[in-house]
Amino acid sequence: MTMWVFGYGSLLWNPGFPVARSERATLHGFARSFCMSSIHHRGTEEKPGLVLALDEQENASCTGLALAVKAGHEDRTLQELRERELISSAYVERMLDVHLESGDIENAVTYVIDADHVQYCGGMALEEQARIIAHAVGGRGPNNEYLYNTAEHLAEIGLRDHDLEWLAQRVRSITA
Repeated sequence: MTMWVFGYGSLLWNPGFPVARSERATLHGFARSFCMSSIHHRGTEEKPGLVLALDEQENASCTGLALAVKAGHEDRTLQELRERELISSAYVERMLDVHLESGDIENAVTYVIDADHVQYCGGMALEEQARIIAHAVGGRGPNNEYLYNTAEHLAEIGLRDHDLEWLAQRVRSITA
């Protein structure tokens, strides 16, 4: 049986595992947003950054990529994803149905925010998000690089995220 992973942020441009197939897919009931304070990858405890997470919201949906893990790599992929995504337990690993563009529905490993976790910061104004992203740096590099890579990859695969596009433009003007 194929193992699927739902990518909506950095997994779009840096899955970190062998992908046998990818297809645009939509997850219902969740919205992609910078609702997680990053104290490891894109910020520090002293100066947190922001990373994308899936925030559970009624009537929301998020379109990203369903990534099929290459056969024989499932165990290693799951182990590495857990090391990467569950570093501070702000994400929760869930198996959720994603609706592929082809019409199929697949059950995919999906990382969603724990709204009760201390790193949850949903509902922050976009201007405040831009100020944080413009200046934060963590173990995986500058926060703005994460934003730019995600926004650019979404555009490359034909997905529009107006908030990310606005943030990328605003952060570029702050850092210019």
